[in-house]
Amino acid sequence: MPRARKRPAGPARPDKKGPGGKRTKTEDPGEASAKVENSSLQETSASRDSGKNLSSYWLMKSEPESRLEKGVDVKFSIEDLRAQPKQTACWDGVRNYQARNFLRAMKLEEEAFFYHSNCREPGIAGLMKIVKEAYPDHTQFEKNNPHYDPSSKEDNPKWSMVDVQFVRMMKRFIPLAELKTHHQAHRATGGPLKNMALFTRQRLSVQPLTREEFDFILSLEEKEPS
Repeated sequence: MPRARKRPAGPARPDKKGPGGKRTKTEDPGEASAKVENSSLQETSASRDSGKNLSSYWLMKSEPESRLEKGVDVKFSIEDLRAQPKQTACWDGVRNYQARNFLRAMKLEEEAFFYHSNCREPGIAGLMKIVKEAYPDHTQFEKNNPHYDPSSKEDNPKWSMVDVQFVRMMKRFIPLAELKTHHQAHRATGGPLKNMALFTRQRLSVQPLTREEFDFILSLEEKEPS
C-alpha cells in the first residue's frame, strides 16, 4: 500500500490542510495489496463510518517484490522501511475508501503488522508503529505517479496517509498459509482468528485487528510452524 517508491516520512509538499481506479485482479485470500484496490467504488455511509470505534492494532499490506505500475516500481518491503532515514516512511497509495478511513482512525504509537502481499510467500514480516496521524497523500496530485487521482482536489483531498516507523522483524515470518489454518480451526472452535479481516475482508490493504487477534499472532512467533 505504500508506494510508488516510498518517500521519507512527512509531507512531500507544504502540508495543506486540508485510488484513479486501479484494476482489480483475482487473488487468494489475504494476498490483495493496496495496488489493486478499486477507487471507483462509491463512498457510502458505511465506508465513512468504518474507521470509528476500532481497536488500536492494525495489519497493513505492501508488496515486497518488484512490480511495475505505469512504469514505476511499486515494491516496498519491511527491509525497505528499515532502510529509510529514521526507519520511517509515509504509507501512501491507498485508494479504497474503507482502507482510507482506517488510516484516518489511526492514533500515534498504535502498532501494526507489516504484511508482505502479492508475492511468492505472503505473510507477516514484522512490526511497525504509527508516528504521524493521517494527513493528505501527496501522490494523489502527482500526474506521473501510479496513484494519481485527477478527481481529487488539493483544497479537498480524497486520500490520506500516515507515517510509520519500523519496530522490529518478527522472530519468525508468519506465512498466510499458517494464519489460514488457524482461522479455519478458530471458526469451528471460536478462537481468536475466527473473524480475522485478512480472511473476511481480504481485499483491504489496511485492516483492523482486535487485541486478541494481535496477541495470538504474536504468540505464534514462539511456536514451531503448524
